[in-house]
Amino acid sequence: MLEIGSVVDGKYKILNKIGQGGMSVVYLAMNERANKQWAIKEVRKDGIANYEVVKQGLIVETDLLKKLNHKNLPSIIDVIDREGTFLMVMDYIEGNPLSYALKESKAMPQKNVVVWAKQLCDVLSYLHNCKPPIIYRDMKPSNVMLKPDGDVMLIDFGTAREFKTRSIADTTCLGTQGYAAPEQFGGQGQTDARTDIYCLGATLYHLITGHNPSEPPYEMCPIRQWNPNLSTGLEKIILKCTRKNPQDRYQTCHELRYDLEHYDRLDNRFRMRQKRKLAVFAASAAFTIVIGSGAFTAYGMEVKTINNSYNAYIESASLTMAEEKIENYRNAISINPEKEEAYLLLLDSFMENGEFTSDDDANLRRILDEHSNGRNRSNESYFKKNDEGYIEFSYRLALLYWYSYTESGNKAYAVKWFNNVVNSDITDEQRKVRAAIFGRIGDYYSELGKRNEAGDESTTYADYWDDLMELYKLDVIDLDNEVTALRLYHEIIFQVFNNTNEFKNADVGYDEMENVVRDIMAKINEMKTSSQRDAVVWELKASILENAKRALRALEVTFAYRFYEEEAGE
Repeated sequence: MLEIGSVVDGKYKILNKIGQGGMSVVYLAMNERANKQWAIKEVRKDGIANYEVVKQGLIVETDLLKKLNHKNLPSIIDVIDREGTFLMVMDYIEGNPLSYALKESKAMPQKNVVVWAKQLCDVLSYLHNCKPPIIYRDMKPSNVMLKPDGDVMLIDFGTAREFKTRSIADTTCLGTQGYAAPEQFGGQGQTDARTDIYCLGATLYHLITGHNPSEPPYEMCPIRQWNPNLSTGLEKIILKCTRKNPQDRYQTCHELRYDLEHYDRLDNRFRMRQKRKLAVFAASAAFTIVIGSGAFTAYGMEVKTINNSYNAYIESASLTMAEEKIENYRNAISINPEKEEAYLLLLDSFMENGEFTSDDDANLRRILDEHSNGRNRSNESYFKKNDEGYIEFSYRLALLYWYSYTESGNKAYAVKWFNNVVNSDITDEQRKVRAAIFGRIGDYYSELGKRNEAGDESTTYADYWDDLMELYKLDVIDLDNEVTALRLYHEIIFQVFNNTNEFKNADVGYDEMENVVRDIMAKINEMKTSSQRDAVVWELKASILENAKRALRALEVTFAYRFYEEEAGE
């Protein structure tokens, strides 16, 4: 063990011991030069039969944490591998694990648990959106530190792993019984983001009920069986998180976070109030129609009432902001889930701030999955009956994911929606071609650089370039709009800049890349449209031109040897 008062690596003075586990001891240390406190986790070879295995796990943990940057995660700043001992220097987190709080208070206040749950959703979502995704796999109260300011930190990445897209199942079974999802114990496929959602649900169950799922009888019952005063909405959320089948859980932390933000709206009492309001609204509309149009049949009156209610919500949405706008579109969809107008306007509303956020995504998924007004199927399943409307929606949503999802876009999310367009019998042929190319390019992002069983690259940068150029040659502005065209140009310029060397190695020539960059610059300078005063358009144009200059410089640097050889040849 490290001695109190000793100095490690010439700079970390050991102040005292602050924690101890089965394999490690944690010390509080001071870097006196920087006047900053750190935590040092020590794992000694003595007394650990499988030290090399443990050490390898720690190396994996440090390698993961070094790549991460999130306010709810500790930072690793140093690793000291000495003979017989392994030291990790990391942020000192003032506070105690939530497991300590449970010992003192048994169950935590519902309001606090929801706040912590949203923070944990944020950090898990960050991990799941890393490239490749990181699956934490060991969420439990003892691995969540509660700081004095009320925020939480996720610690101990010993069981975390990077998600392997081609893996069928995990090679090891890690996790804590009671909190761990069924698939963590083998035989049910690879752990993924939904595994972390299960573990988070089990953790929330423990925090809010005080009953530990890792103790006999190792089961979780509805939380209101322990405390009838708890929210039925929160009960539904935890039950959905902890379904045995991953398909029945929340599929992303974005979806889960949205429901946590609005858990009171899932409450039975809230739903009853909303139904009464809707009934009053519908009755008023029906009464107005009866007074003004006695000549209509009962069926005609019903249809008109529904249309009036639908249109009233659309009109109300145009006069409101943010969440109220979304709620109005949601109410319109609940009245007529087959009609496309509210869905398309909903997509437009998401883009009012120039970005399709993770919260927007969660809102949309919830609305599509919802079984409105007691129907036995989701809104999306009804919407699919409207072939033209659903395909138009799919194409617009695919472009939103592609270009605008949380600033940089998410190609993987877009592919599913582009495939809807490709597989449709009513889609315009040119749009179908574009959607197919987008889909292939989306697949490249996960496949580039990987090799098949024969050792050959399954997808090459030459293929990637060919598809980019095929997309570029289509008449983008006529097919979609000016903003979509600009975003495509921006994408191509960025890929030339970012992958110059890869394209060069795939035999894409300097002249070919330079011509495309200069052609795009010319198009931007010549572009005169009715929306040229729009701030988004001007910002895109400026960004494209600036990145085009960088791409040209990157080409010159990458192909510099060619110019040298040409000059030498002369």
